[in-house]
Amino acid sequence: MDFWQRYRAIDARDARFDGQFVTGVSSTGIYCRPSCPARTPKPGNVTFFRTSAAAHDAGYRACKRCLPEAVPGDPEWNLRSDAAARAMRLIADGEVDRAGVPGLAARLGYSTRQLNRILKEELGAGALALARAHRAQTARTLLTGTTLRFADVAFAAGFGSIRQFNDTVQQVFDLTPGQLRDASPRRAGTNGPPTDGSGGPLRLSLSLPARLPYDNGIFRFLAARAVAGPELGTASSYERLLRLPAGPAWFRAEAVVPQGDGRAALPVTVSVAGLGDLPTLLGRIRRLFDLDADPVAVDTALSSDARFADLVAEKPGLRLPGSLDPEETLIRAIAGQQVTVAASTTALGRLATACPAISVPGTGLDRIFPSAEDLTEAPGPLLRGPRRRDAALRAAAGKLAAGGLALGIGSDPAELREDLLRLDGVGPWTADYVVMRVLGHPDIHPPGDAAVRTGWARLTQASASASPATLEAAMAGLRPWRSYATLHLWRTAASPPGAEGAVDDAA
Repeated sequence: MDFWQRYRAIDARDARFDGQFVTGVSSTGIYCRPSCPARTPKPGNVTFFRTSAAAHDAGYRACKRCLPEAVPGDPEWNLRSDAAARAMRLIADGEVDRAGVPGLAARLGYSTRQLNRILKEELGAGALALARAHRAQTARTLLTGTTLRFADVAFAAGFGSIRQFNDTVQQVFDLTPGQLRDASPRRAGTNGPPTDGSGGPLRLSLSLPARLPYDNGIFRFLAARAVAGPELGTASSYERLLRLPAGPAWFRAEAVVPQGDGRAALPVTVSVAGLGDLPTLLGRIRRLFDLDADPVAVDTALSSDARFADLVAEKPGLRLPGSLDPEETLIRAIAGQQVTVAASTTALGRLATACPAISVPGTGLDRIFPSAEDLTEAPGPLLRGPRRRDAALRAAAGKLAAGGLALGIGSDPAELREDLLRLDGVGPWTADYVVMRVLGHPDIHPPGDAAVRTGWARLTQASASASPATLEAAMAGLRPWRSYATLHLWRTAASPPGAEGAVDDAA
């Protein structure tokens, strides 16, 4: 977008662009989200910044009226696969907090100096400033949405000291932490006792912002694949145990609810073993539920094809399920090769029983999904049925455990797909599925997927042998949103015309 396109967006107070850029106003020294209700500033007083971190570096403070940090993230980080986008995904996952800027640069294959130059050119701020802005956003969420004491908020948000936390909050929001909490219109009721700072269990409830429209059918997708022990799903809730650096973590998410003024939020209750795991957990929940997607852009593009227009009208705001653990996603994809979703889930449930039970009070879950290391040490066949599938799973687990496969949200899509195809027993469908889920890649089309072909045949009211070339041509016209078109076809395949109820069981 050029200057005038962005200016028209802020003049229209278009909430679709919230999170995609911020507006610095020189006459006030503040920066706002595009939908800020304040009077539109004169063009000569406006500077647009790609990120809030760039606005911070330029000396601007966050608007107290529109709260530009309280918005969904930028959907472009999943759409793009360049170094800047991959860095943003890793920063949101806490890579800078865990390994510092040098560790982030190493993950991406750059020197620290090269990476900072790229980020400043693309986003207006270096890696440390971007991570600092992310910490400020997390701190604001915890200050306004929980009753945690300030010391706990500071460490949970990733700050190294209370002083650093206080200084950053004051600089970014022009408010002290206490003033920011007092100014919140939605203060938390009860979030359980705060920790004592020793890293003990922490449980609290939060609301994660999302864009409307939002289709809560993603809960049925997750419920159909829920493995007994580590997870539990219904048509309107999803509960999960997972492994994070400080220890076991748990969360429960419920259906997204509108909040007025075009806003929506995903209610979550979370529990972590250590405060430092909280930003990582919240980031992974956001990716799992595709909260940063731009549903209007996706639906508009898909509706341009008359064959998909009715599907979009029936299910606006369809979301692409992400991944909580990239290695786990690969394991599950291999287990699901050439079998039904139900059969795959049953097989994965048997794998989960190999892990020792754990106690998490107040939840219905008692196991963590087995890691690659767990599977390499497990005796006998891992999966029943074809030996080739079992051999593929064991080989992939061995390579993951040995560090021979770089699989994560910072991966380049094309390189990751090639690496996956080099694994014994992994074909194009599995590679495409993993790239789609792990990276949240919006433009994946698995042409050999049986459910895609079935959905297309039903959609075009043709036979099951509908021309692949016709399908390919239609999908090519929907780039870069073919992953969302694939989800619509999966839904269509799982629910014959006129059928009601849970679908999402295909693929």
